[in-house]
Amino acid sequence: MTGPIRQRREGGILEVTIDRPKANAIDLATSRIMGKIFADFRDDDSLRVAIITGAGEKFFCPGWDLKAAAAGDAVDGDYGIGGFGGMQELRDLNKPIIAAINGICCGGGFEIALSTDLILAAEHATFALPEIRSGTVADAASIKLPKRIPYHIAMDMLLTGRWLDVQEAHRWGFVNEILPADKLLDRAWELARLLESGPPLVYAAIKEVVRAAEGDTFQGTMNRITKRQFRTVDVLYSSEDQLEGARAFAEKRDPVWKGR
Repeated sequence: MTGPIRQRREGGILEVTIDRPKANAIDLATSRIMGKIFADFRDDDSLRVAIITGAGEKFFCPGWDLKAAAAGDAVDGDYGIGGFGGMQELRDLNKPIIAAINGICCGGGFEIALSTDLILAAEHATFALPEIRSGTVADAASIKLPKRIPYHIAMDMLLTGRWLDVQEAHRWGFVNEILPADKLLDRAWELARLLESGPPLVYAAIKEVVRAAEGDTFQGTMNRITKRQFRTVDVLYSSEDQLEGARAFAEKRDPVWKGR
């Protein structure tokens, strides 16, 4: 596929690659393309897991394309169905997404990574929120990052814009694994295949419950689960897969998940 976003599909796995030389920055048009891609991924029952990465060896994504902004792209313009980068505000995105960070990951690119479920990073990857230096706010990161890592570390990144190497990122817990650059995508696909073989209805319930719990009390979320007020939980508890899991355990065999 030509254009700023490349796609590769194998079985139930979709690989999405940001490919906008020189730095994989995202303008409004690219963000709208990404929104359509991730909405289609969400709605395609044959797709189970996605990988997002960047082209080349230097940049994953630096976020917002400041050159496009200087040429007229409005910072509050139309980013498309899923908000900036296509997934941050995409409703009901209840499938696992893996970020394979192949280099510089900053600004809106870091916010995209924070919107995924697992982050793998190459040994040379670096992370920052440099918006403070360009007179704007890292809006999504300001909401998400203090909930993911210690508050004072998050505020350090937001207020100073300082860079973290991959070892520090791993230490604070927002990078799951550090890999040699030439092994990064191999490991992402290995992990994606593991997730592809898992129970999609359970994944969907996990993601919906986790999202809801971020803005609710423990008991409030538990009450919604037990009352089957989450759509994904209600579907799961009435599904063939729920029965299959119990049968497979009793019969000491691997379950066969059908997603229904």
